[in-house]
Amino acid sequence: QVQLVESGGGLVQPGGSLRLSCTASDIIFSIYTMGWYRQVPGKQRELVATITTSGSTNYANYADSVKGRFTISRDNAKNTVYLQMNSLKPEDTAVYVCNARSTMGEFWGQGTQVTVSS
Repeated sequence: QVQLVESGGGLVQPGGSLRLSCTASDIIFSIYTMGWYRQVPGKQRELVATITTSGSTNYANYADSVKGRFTISRDNAKNTVYLQMNSLKPEDTAVYVCNARSTMGEFWGQGTQVTVSS
């Protein structure tokens, strides 16, 4: 059974940093586009960043709201995708959810709460 397990969320002050991790099990990790989305109550789920492996190159895409502050990366040997979040703002507060997508299917994690507040 495919599982995506996120970790690394928490409470951080504005301007601070957090690194989220998402580890996948029971999938051929390298063929999946991995992504981070965020969800705020009452709002649509928002794409934060995605990363795709092609050959030996990873291709990343970011929402305009996080460009220059967040970095997505992956370690295919560890079946893990990361989201390094710097210069955090209160509006980054959300549940961050990991996503895996390929022609083989799409899977979601349970999410991890990130709260940016002083």
